[in-house]
Amino acid sequence: MEEKKKLLEELEKQCSSCSRCGLCRGRHNVVFGVGNPEAEVMFIGEGPGEQEDLKGEPFVGKAGILLDKMLTAIDLDRNKNIYIANIVKCRPPQNRDPEPGEQDICIAWLRRQFAVVRPKIIVCLGRIAAARIIKPDIRIKREHGTVIKKGGVLMMPVLHPAALLRNPSDKPGAFQDFLDLQKLIRENCEHTYDGIPQYD
Repeated sequence: MEEKKKLLEELEKQCSSCSRCGLCRGRHNVVFGVGNPEAEVMFIGEGPGEQEDLKGEPFVGKAGILLDKMLTAIDLDRNKNIYIANIVKCRPPQNRDPEPGEQDICIAWLRRQFAVVRPKIIVCLGRIAAARIIKPDIRIKREHGTVIKKGGVLMMPVLHPAALLRNPSDKPGAFQDFLDLQKLIRENCEHTYDGIPQYD
C-alpha cells in the first residue's frame, strides 16, 4: 500500500506541472485521481468539470453526488475500496468533450496510474471514456452494463451520472448496471468487499 501510495503521489506531483496541451492554460487545479492505491476496481471518466477543477478531485459536483449515492448502494467508497480518475486531468473549456488530441496527450498519465493500481475491473463512466478505453464505436445507450475482457482486465461501460441527471428515466437501468457490477466484483475480486457482509 505505502509503495503504491508514494508512486501515485509522485505521479500527481509530476502531473500538477504538466503543460503538454492547451487545457493547462485554463485550469485552477490538475484533477489527478482519488482512492485506494490497492483498489481492484477503477472508475474512469472523461474529464473534470467546474467543481472538480476548483477542488482538484474527480466527480465532486452534482454528478459526483449521484455517483457517490450509487457507489454507496453497492458498498463502494471512493476513499476506501475503489480508485477514480479521468482520461484528461484538466477541465476542457465550458465542459466540452475533450478533443482526441488532448486525450492522446493526457492518457499517458492514466496509463501510469493504471500501471500502479493494477485493477481487475475498469468501469468507464460515459461514452467518451468507454470509446477511448473499450472500443471506439461503442453505443453507450445500448451497450451499457455489458462486460468484456481486454488485456486480462474486465471492463464495463456505464451511463455517465451527468447524463442520468439530464435523463432521469435512465436511472433504473443504470442502477441495475451497478448491481451487476457488485456481483462481478464479488466473483472476481479478493479484498474489495472485505468485512462487508453479503446479503442474498
